[in-house]
Amino acid sequence: MVVLVLLSLGFVLAYILARYMPISKRKEPKDHYYSLPGGSMGWPFIGETAAFFKPHRSDSIGRFLQQHCSRYGKVFKSHICGGPAIVSCDHELNAFVLQNEEKLFQAAYPKVMHDILGTYSLFFVSGDLHKKLRNVITSFIALNRSNPDFLLCIDQLSISLLDSWRGRTQVRFHDEIKVFTLGIMVKQLLSIGPEEPTAREVLQDFVTYMRGFVSLPIPIPGTAYSKAVKARKRLSKRVAEMMEGREKREEGGRREGSADFLDVIMSREDLNHEMKVSLVLDILLGGYETSATLLSLILYFLARAPPTLLHKLKEEHEAIRAKKGAGEPLNMEDYQEMEFTRNVIHEALRCGNIVKLVHRKAIRDVKFKEYVIPSGWLVFPVFTAANLDQSLHDNPCEFNPMRWTEKGMGKKLTPFGGGSRLCPGAEIAKLENCFFIHHLVLSYRWRIKEDEMPIAHPFVEFKRGMLIEIEPMEDNNHH
Repeated sequence: MVVLVLLSLGFVLAYILARYMPISKRKEPKDHYYSLPGGSMGWPFIGETAAFFKPHRSDSIGRFLQQHCSRYGKVFKSHICGGPAIVSCDHELNAFVLQNEEKLFQAAYPKVMHDILGTYSLFFVSGDLHKKLRNVITSFIALNRSNPDFLLCIDQLSISLLDSWRGRTQVRFHDEIKVFTLGIMVKQLLSIGPEEPTAREVLQDFVTYMRGFVSLPIPIPGTAYSKAVKARKRLSKRVAEMMEGREKREEGGRREGSADFLDVIMSREDLNHEMKVSLVLDILLGGYETSATLLSLILYFLARAPPTLLHKLKEEHEAIRAKKGAGEPLNMEDYQEMEFTRNVIHEALRCGNIVKLVHRKAIRDVKFKEYVIPSGWLVFPVFTAANLDQSLHDNPCEFNPMRWTEKGMGKKLTPFGGGSRLCPGAEIAKLENCFFIHHLVLSYRWRIKEDEMPIAHPFVEFKRGMLIEIEPMEDNNHH
């Protein structure tokens, strides 16, 4: 009985301390003009973490943010991921945080992500090391983005996937498009053909790897966390074995084919083994997951949009195809002509919110407008809230690609992050999407289930895996 009383008193005391006392006297703002934003620190110890990350439709901000923004405004304090935090649904503050990376803020992701992604992931490294590792990826992408072999790979794999749908009436699109995007990445990065068993094994490990990001770090066999750590080790081992195999072939003078990403990083003596593995996994992750989710969102929104939008999209691609010979592959000039298609992509990014937020931490006291962000506090810039902000966008919940004809729209969107951590593979994702959409709209009609929806978990998933009903076009002979 005494133990229960003591525990109860301890719980009450912890609640009072967590709820009402400042984190430390040092962190209290001294300037009377600046102050902490309003908010709630939630329950003792756990704060508001569970409510903040609770899954919701990705084309909405969710109940938690709706309630807190209504009560406290676009910027509020909370207690998330084990510490005091500032949550920003304000586009100006979000941009300020991203542009002051390393100066006022630094990346601060949960331990579970460190364990799974590794020490040298671009998510976590900073300063000169971040610049060096990021430049390896951006340089490779810049050299290969307009490479005819790369463009032909995207074109052929698009046609191959659509051809595999012949005779079918339903397709679980989100699952199948992941195979497509990963096939492109493993071919260009590792010279693994998408039809090889290795490609399927990499995909299976990547799915397990992704699920671990949102798991509790419980190192018990069978948990999502434990499975993800093991999947990461398998992927790391596979990359290491590939590098060892190439080194032996090079010693024997038997290396064939053009250089891929693995060749590029193997030639870098300034990178240790773990850095090289992390670079491969980072670029695979960005090119595979982002592109696949974006394509699924595009199909979802087009299926629910007025038919005139899809008709306009199809007209653009019919005009491009009319200039080409039968079976002639797409090229960079064709991509440049896909202006409305890129507007559709941007609008799907705005409405679908592939990246809901990023994790940052203030490395010194920061003043912004009337607010102060104390040193050491976590900061969560929420891109979803800015993307769906009616003060920035007319009818923000309406899927309307035509809004991207307005000047300045690009400054209102941060779909791939921003500042020094802007996703280096953003343009590759758009290129893959444009090529696939070209062949899709000229080959099939599709419908989605009424109860289908994208879910922020926090990575975007689909309730039914984007199960679509398909019907071939009567004149489906463009390729």
